[in-house]
Amino acid sequence: MKKVEKTAGGANFAAVTVGKMDELNQHTLILAPGVEIPGKVFAGSALGATGAELSFQRIEPGAGVGFLHTHKTHEELYIIVRGDGEFQVDGKIFAVGEGSVIRVSPDGRRALRNTGAEPMIMICVQYKADSFASSDADDGVILDVGVVW
Repeated sequence: MKKVEKTAGGANFAAVTVGKMDELNQHTLILAPGVEIPGKVFAGSALGATGAELSFQRIEPGAGVGFLHTHKTHEELYIIVRGDGEFQVDGKIFAVGEGSVIRVSPDGRRALRNTGAEPMIMICVQYKADSFASSDADDGVILDVGVVW
């Protein structure tokens, strides 16, 4: 089973690699004894992220998440990087594909499946719901220092 590898780090950052997107199938997430999700890997903990969790998943053609799930406090953003499929939230099923971004509240009962002929690549970002406000959009500070490569 493939592991997340640290590639760089410092006082204010960490960098990891989960490997090439076409090789995500070498990862397996073990949720509990007998409950495994092939092609899924979490990266937030390896990064030391303090405000979000991040996962990558490869879903083979005809496969999908075999269970509905919700969260206690986390909202999720699903980003479809490659492939075509269907997403289900609270019984509503809709088409998704490359470039689709789906936000699901903690209580949303969700699942995803690949209906295409090629593997689907998906990124999921989860974070505590209601932790951002419209004023957070201007949180960035542009520094008066040139970039040196």
